Amino acid sequence: MNYRIVTLPGDGVGPEVSAAAVEVLHEIGRQFGHQFQIDEQLIGGAAIDATGQALPEASLEAARQADAVLLGAVGGPKWSDPQAKVRPEQGLLALRAALQVYANLRPLQVHPALAELSPLKNERLQGVDILFVRELTGGTYFGAKQRGKDFATDECRYTEAEIERVVRRAFELARGRRRHLTSVDKANVLETSRLWRSTVQRLAGEYPDVVVEHQLVDSMAMLLLTQPSRYDVVVTENLFGDILTDEAAALAGSLGLLPSASLGEGRNALYEPIHGSAPDIAGQGIANPVGTILSAALLLRHSLQLDAEASAVEKAVDHVLSKGPHSRDIGGEAGTDEVLTAVLKALRNNRH
Repeated sequence: MNYRIVTLPGDGVGPEVSAAAVEVLHEIGRQFGHQFQIDEQLIGGAAIDATGQALPEASLEAARQADAVLLGAVGGPKWSDPQAKVRPEQGLLALRAALQVYANLRPLQVHPALAELSPLKNERLQGVDILFVRELTGGTYFGAKQRGKDFATDECRYTEAEIERVVRRAFELARGRRRHLTSVDKANVLETSRLWRSTVQRLAGEYPDVVVEHQLVDSMAMLLLTQPSRYDVVVTENLFGDILTDEAAALAGSLGLLPSASLGEGRNALYEPIHGSAPDIAGQGIANPVGTILSAALLLRHSLQLDAEASAVEKAVDHVLSKGPHSRDIGGEAGTDEVLTAVLKALRNNRH
């Protein structure tokens, strides 16, 4: 099969980790008989420097036509002026909105070989396997904004339809896992959260095989650190999801390990590691490519329905995390290329 993948390497370490993930895709193609046509486009600060826009029209059109989109990272000190009219992050937000990728999936597992890196005690990390589903195109980030002389407002707005589509996705994902869904809101204070909770309660009747639990966001922030193994699928709105998933990432020991998938309807999807552009180590060849490689595995599974291929990548990464070499963020000395080489070797040694 032939697939067209648009890559948006972006800024900082983005080009380095994206290149590693592309190499893994090509190795999967050789092993399983696929052709991955890679179309590299601009986004973020690199796009601003080249075109004056954070998301050039050519990049957006390519993304719309692709079978899937793989992104590196955006941003950096060069473009960090909050007063600037064009900023790198605007490109990512615009891409998410244009593709209507409304469900952000962030799987979180704690690898036994790396449990010592977590700030939590090992006994609290046993059995941690959480899938966060964050609503991605609504809420405060996309609401109307106003700034006056001595005040500012950010509107948080949700429609029932926006909530329903992401919650349905979460219910379906829970059915394929341990059949437990935790919905996080602030329904004791916020009207949008009351709409969120009532929508979840209404849909729960259609999924009698899934146990539903409601948690307020402040108590959930505490429970993620004290009882993380309790949770299976966690669904929440945009702002809460942004905060909770970054908090939970600390359980794994490094942001460099974690992938994400942003899914819309049909083939609209965007895959990226959860880490930022890490400008302090950009160009040094030491960035951890694992989060981006695992994002490519999610791409194989969710956009291309290539589950065996995705599992092969995940198995190879698991082998490298167990045996090494490890990058610096997880206590090793290996560079990006050395980790990539080890993953490719593991893939070749475990051919289907």
